[in-house]
Amino acid sequence: MESETLLARITDYASRADPYPLYAELREAGRAVRQADGSFLVGGYHDVAALLHDPRMSADPRTGGRVTPKPPFLRLDDPEHHRLRTLTMRPFGPPHSPGHVDAMRDEIDRITRELLASFEAGRQIDVVDDFAYPLPVTVICRLLGVPREDEPLFRAWSDVLVESADLKPEDGDSAGKREAGDKARTELGGYLVNLAEQRRGEPGDDLLAAFVNEPDPALRLTQEELAETAILLLIAGHETTVNLITNGVLTFLRGPEHLDLLRREPGLMPRTVEELLRYEPPVHMRERIPLADITVGGTTLARGTPVILALASGNRDPRRFDDPDRFDPNRPDNEHLGFGNGIHLCFGAPLARIEARTALTALLPLLGTASLVQDPPPYRRNAMLRGPRHLPLQL
Repeated sequence: MESETLLARITDYASRADPYPLYAELREAGRAVRQADGSFLVGGYHDVAALLHDPRMSADPRTGGRVTPKPPFLRLDDPEHHRLRTLTMRPFGPPHSPGHVDAMRDEIDRITRELLASFEAGRQIDVVDDFAYPLPVTVICRLLGVPREDEPLFRAWSDVLVESADLKPEDGDSAGKREAGDKARTELGGYLVNLAEQRRGEPGDDLLAAFVNEPDPALRLTQEELAETAILLLIAGHETTVNLITNGVLTFLRGPEHLDLLRREPGLMPRTVEELLRYEPPVHMRERIPLADITVGGTTLARGTPVILALASGNRDPRRFDDPDRFDPNRPDNEHLGFGNGIHLCFGAPLARIEARTALTALLPLLGTASLVQDPPPYRRNAMLRGPRHLPLQL
């Protein structure tokens, strides 16, 4: 049956530019659709949201019997997940805590203006390499407390890690690139631990200082946890924000009426970013593993069986959103799944929203006279973290 190949077809690179017809096929095929590899694919909004909230669904890949090193807390279950997330969430929670993201607004605006300063009329730029990529990496460096002179080193490690995350087994030299990714992770982890140790006993306003000077013994991170959590901040914060900004630029240029509306009503940008998170989300799928048999629409998801939750499909579900394939910055009741849901709701969402609003607002004057060099653009290999790898524009 064709429904049993949906996951393979969705993740096929040939579908990357427009996977949405396949998501519609998924929703029509059933609420939980078994795949040829034995996994289940779930694409309805209400089912995806319910399973993200279900404590019987595990995010830990080791639950399914996989032999893997201890994953970052993004892939852990409570209580381990709660302990690590509680400490890491502090800058994203109440204002005035160390390194709080609200204090970064002016810095994000400065970084944005610095990047745009070199964009001259008549020039061809790559929105990814020249803007959307360096912005969040620089912001994360400042948030962690990385010295400015070390930021190029940090970006080099990030380049290698992102490239290795995009690999598929059939890619050429995948083994070499994975080895390079492992080496970069080790070097970056060692650098961050050493940098954090320099802050021990000297509380500062950056995140690494907050980590090593945590007063609650129950929340303190081991060196391994500190390295993994800081790397997670880099990767998760980078990948989602790059995709969100770049997908936004692409959506605006494909629909000039949206640019006109935003120029007339710049106050609509926060709602526009929420609609982008629904319409072209940076994260398309998440894997979960049932800890017990769970029934969805008459289909049993057996304990230990991989379940792929298609967030992007839920965001286009007509049973939840009116005219879901239309981009509508004025959309009311927009409770999308762009940042996930449940206990694993993206902890960096406040920062990503600030970055996307600032970046897209700053780009508006340029986009009015810009044109796409290639449409569709080349996309990243990774199907779960979907976004253009390059987005060349003629200014």
